[in-house]
Amino acid sequence: MKLILTIFLTLFPLITFANSSLATNRHITVQGTAEILVEPDMAQVSFEVTSIKDTLLEAKRDLDTQINLLLEGVDKYGFEQDDIFVSGLKSNVYNIIGTETGTVSGDKYLALKTVKVTINDIKKIDGFIEFAQSLKINNVIAIESLSSKAKLLEAQATQAAVDDAIAKGSMLAKAFGAELGKIYSINSTANHQRYPTNNVKSFIFSGSGANSNPFEQVRYVDETIIFTSSINVVFDLDVK
Repeated sequence: MKLILTIFLTLFPLITFANSSLATNRHITVQGTAEILVEPDMAQVSFEVTSIKDTLLEAKRDLDTQINLLLEGVDKYGFEQDDIFVSGLKSNVYNIIGTETGTVSGDKYLALKTVKVTINDIKKIDGFIEFAQSLKINNVIAIESLSSKAKLLEAQATQAAVDDAIAKGSMLAKAFGAELGKIYSINSTANHQRYPTNNVKSFIFSGSGANSNPFEQVRYVDETIIFTSSINVVFDLDVK
């Protein structure tokens, strides 16, 4: 797994001598930041499964049949029960109007469920979506890139932000003829996961070959996940 660690030394610490919410002695406030870039090895694919029939019961039965066929075929992909989420039923009724006559031909009932599948091997995305398409489940509404080591990477980003804050504080204290003292307070920390722009791999999910749909649906999988962390720290200053 490709792992790149980038620590941004954004130098905007504040040396403050009087503030009601901070220490009354000499101190320095710094912000440590860090980013860890990693290639995803997992993904979560979300489908919207629908059926339109003359009655709501028919639509629900057809919808359940589609989803059951999907669930029956996932064993070969190594999915566990916890890897699959099926939402509750949503329904609606429509008046169908003829395009030529303009007359109402009767009500139609829509049944809809969302299915989310976590794929533990990102290389299996193509094959799984092609399998879903073979069951007429074509509406991929989202693909989220994931990392199996997310918790570890978040902890590494936090530690890197802490190290960054200490390095900044030490450098600036030395520049002003002082030494970094004990920690006074940790004001806040934040951890985020985001995806860089213009850094995606495209997948076409509407089939291939001579009979494929010319208006192919393109989806994108992020090739990099960025785990970020920031921490605001107040240190005492020991003046020489």
